[in-house]
Amino acid sequence: MSNKTFYNEMIDEAGRVRPHYASFASWLSEMPEERISQKRAEADALFHRHGITFAVYGENAGTERLIPFDIVPRIIPADEWAMLQAGLRQRVKALNLFIHDVYHDQNILKAGRIPAEQVLNNAQYRKEMQGVDVARDLYAHIAGVDIVRAGKGEYYVLEDNLRVPSGVSYMLENRKMMMRLFPRLFSRYRVAPVDRYPDILLNTLRSVAPTGVADPTVVVMTPGAYNSAYFEHAFLAQQMGVELVEGQDMFVQDDQVFMRTTRGPQRVDVIYRRIDDDFLDPTAFRKDSVLGVPGLLQAYRAGRVTLSNAIGTGVADDKSIYPYVPDMVRFYLDEEPILHNVPTYMCRKADDLAYVLDNLAKLVVKEVHGAGGYGMLVGPAATKAEVEAFRQILVAHPERYIAQPTLALSTCPTFVDAGIAPRHIDLRPFVLSGEEVQLVAGGLTRVALREGSLVVNSSQGGGTKDTWVLEA
Repeated sequence: MSNKTFYNEMIDEAGRVRPHYASFASWLSEMPEERISQKRAEADALFHRHGITFAVYGENAGTERLIPFDIVPRIIPADEWAMLQAGLRQRVKALNLFIHDVYHDQNILKAGRIPAEQVLNNAQYRKEMQGVDVARDLYAHIAGVDIVRAGKGEYYVLEDNLRVPSGVSYMLENRKMMMRLFPRLFSRYRVAPVDRYPDILLNTLRSVAPTGVADPTVVVMTPGAYNSAYFEHAFLAQQMGVELVEGQDMFVQDDQVFMRTTRGPQRVDVIYRRIDDDFLDPTAFRKDSVLGVPGLLQAYRAGRVTLSNAIGTGVADDKSIYPYVPDMVRFYLDEEPILHNVPTYMCRKADDLAYVLDNLAKLVVKEVHGAGGYGMLVGPAATKAEVEAFRQILVAHPERYIAQPTLALSTCPTFVDAGIAPRHIDLRPFVLSGEEVQLVAGGLTRVALREGSLVVNSSQGGGTKDTWVLEA
């Protein structure tokens, strides 16, 4: 693909600066390069000092790493954000209705809109949740929806993250960093604030407390300090003013969850859990889990505690279910989807598999249960040997994979060692569902720092940018 096929967020096809980047471009032209290098070093030092790191599993070079932060913001005009916001609200509403339906009447399956075996045989489907009523019928209270922009500037949803979506702490810290480093630059723009996110999150969590609880106690449950997103768990607990707990800090008695405190046991009403379903309760799921709370599922099924997100939400963010989300919008809301999916081939279908095998070198192939950029083939960037090796895996287990065209992900100017150069980006806005569906204006913009790379995941060497949504 030539660079001409990529939509550049800052520069149009004629080489002119787009209107919403004009003030930034003039500011940048006034900034000496050594001053910018100095600011980048300052940002790295501050991130280190505040412990804003993530762990990379399987690396020998130490467990903690900084996520590279880029000081060129990603700027989104107000009208574009209004469309994205409407589309994200619509999508997350439909996904929550789908999860409720799957665990209750299964109307969408009876109507034949989604093959029943795709749902009921899915590894993320939890039969323990069948018939269980949850507060407000909401399952995904926190959703991180990955959005990409293709060659003509059109937006697509790349995937829905409904289990334990991460990255919001970097959205908040990136904003603080930019305001600290470049206060004058902010005076040139009306950038919508993001700092209310912890308050909105806490209100959302409180609004889904079990029935009859007037003043709920909310906690953040972490697997512990060795988890890759531990910084975020501690950060969000601190920002919301709630306790950060591990499984061993809690116990269940008479179907109630309590945490141990210096003043004795305290009842817990809402658990914002950052632990996968399998590890939540050793009496119900993995017997070898030392991270969970014995009896937690029983308390949850009894309606005495809320888990955010609910057990079993993964059935809706699995990549084999993703192709059906536009149909969910039509089925549950009787509306046309505002945001579109990336065209997707389901390798379990014979015709789709035949096409994928014939075009492997052009496509991105993903494991349906995969995450973090692992277990995938990026055809155009792979060697012939890698493509052939992947072909064998695909033929052996087609049902485990989907394939998509290699999107011409939009680029944004980014500071790299050679100076400013375009790098590919995506966007993860965070959608909160409680009494109402809310978003803060923006999200986490991830950037592929390697030249030509389309993989933005931090585990694969990606970085982040501050995301500026302009106020109308």
